[in-house]
Amino acid sequence: MLQLLHIQNYAIIDALEIPWREGLSIITGETGAGKSILMGALSLILGERADSGVVFNKDKKCVVEAVFKVSGKTVVRSFLEENDLEVQDEVVIRREIGSNGKSRAFINDTPVTLQQLQELTVMLVDLHRQFDTLSIGSSGFQLAVIDAMAASSRELAAYQKVFRRWQDNQKELLKLKEQQSRDSRELEFNRFLFQELEEVNLKEGDLEQLEAELELLTNAESIKTALVQINQQLREQDQPVIQVIRQLVQQLQPFTAQQKDLGELVERLHSVQLELADLADEADRWSDKISYDGERVMAVEERLNIGNRLLKKHGARTTAELLAIQVELSEKLQSVVALDERLNQLEDEVKLNFDELKAAGKKLSALRTAQATPLMKQVNQLLHRVGMPNASIKVTITPVEPALMGMDNVDFLFDANKSGQFAPLRKVASGGELSRLMLCIKSLVAGKVDLPTLIFDEIDTGISGEASRQVGLIMKEMAAARQLICITHQPQIAGRADHHLFVYKQEKAGQIQTRIRSLSESERIRAIAEMLGGEQPSAAAMENAREMIQSP
Repeated sequence: MLQLLHIQNYAIIDALEIPWREGLSIITGETGAGKSILMGALSLILGERADSGVVFNKDKKCVVEAVFKVSGKTVVRSFLEENDLEVQDEVVIRREIGSNGKSRAFINDTPVTLQQLQELTVMLVDLHRQFDTLSIGSSGFQLAVIDAMAASSRELAAYQKVFRRWQDNQKELLKLKEQQSRDSRELEFNRFLFQELEEVNLKEGDLEQLEAELELLTNAESIKTALVQINQQLREQDQPVIQVIRQLVQQLQPFTAQQKDLGELVERLHSVQLELADLADEADRWSDKISYDGERVMAVEERLNIGNRLLKKHGARTTAELLAIQVELSEKLQSVVALDERLNQLEDEVKLNFDELKAAGKKLSALRTAQATPLMKQVNQLLHRVGMPNASIKVTITPVEPALMGMDNVDFLFDANKSGQFAPLRKVASGGELSRLMLCIKSLVAGKVDLPTLIFDEIDTGISGEASRQVGLIMKEMAAARQLICITHQPQIAGRADHHLFVYKQEKAGQIQTRIRSLSESERIRAIAEMLGGEQPSAAAMENAREMIQSP
């Protein structure tokens, strides 16, 4: 419920603070007094974009602040928690506009975006202006009315859950099919590349070992010659090195007893002799192993050529990189197989989802269809009350392809003159007819769902007399369970108010400003009498006004 509206430095309002109460609050005032300005300020609270032109005094900012009582509204509490906003029994919404047009929005003193503001305020206020009657012709609005009257929120939620799952699976299926199309173009090429690598049967370090082996085979003769020379120099020359060192050891050996240091020298010479002998043996063994093998050279060169061609082809530098590419190709080929399996599985899931969707949609459609006739009957009865005895609506529900809101197209058709010729509302109903029809429909919906604060801005245009009285009665009935605010020029509606606010202009310091005040009962009688009979109402007008206020 809206508890307080504070407006500062907006249009021709210097400062206003308007308290609000439960029930039916009526706002009246002469044309141009500023009633539309109040609605403009309230629209800022609801998230409309700001215009620097509304700033009254360019030396300071414009501030519009509203306080809502939200205790017991779980959807509002959930919104505040989800957006990390302070949770209280009151919600304070503030808009600030600078002279440069820059605007800021706050919820409970925390800065928020306009989108967040709009998401919250739609739970708090339903503002209906005269031009908003166009929305009644939209299929979305008409579908929402049917669902509200049918109390089908649970069935709609169940349908939407299945629909989103079906839609998500369809999107994934389409995505996988596109991937399959791309993969199929690459499949044969990847399979060829993989088989080419698999046939070579490379092992870790293969090409590097082959390079080393080829280097050895290519230089086999030179290496063998060098090894033979080592063995010859050490053992087979006229004076082999090993034999020379052995003789030196023998010459020094007899003197080791007299000179201890010579014994160490002899030991060292003997160690050198043994090491050289071992070197000669090792060179001999290597010499026996190494030999030029032309066939092996050709085999190694052929395998290396294949390996180098693959390295160049894949932009690799080592055997390890080629093996990694082979693994990657294998995974791609396996993923194609897995993709086919997932596609088959997903196609089955989509088919199952669609069967579930049709079942849920059929259940939802049944509820909507069952409500069509009762809704027509109730709306037509209300149309008669508001001065449209010859008007009637027809509700048609036709099947359509599955969508988020169901598998039905709802259309409200209208006949203003009992002609039997029904046509879409937006094509045949006048503004005044749409306004009254909207009121009738909202009054019915209000009895089914927890609507927020309802605000009607001059939707009574084009009616008078008994029709106005009936509109007032309908509003009074609606206000019994919720806060309802109405700007009106009709005395029959004003007479039904629980609270009557009067908007007027006042000159202050040479400037015209909009003001608003709450009327006492005697002031209400005077104001309604003036609406009936002009600025100088007659005694009859005063008595008529008194009866309007006091009549049940």
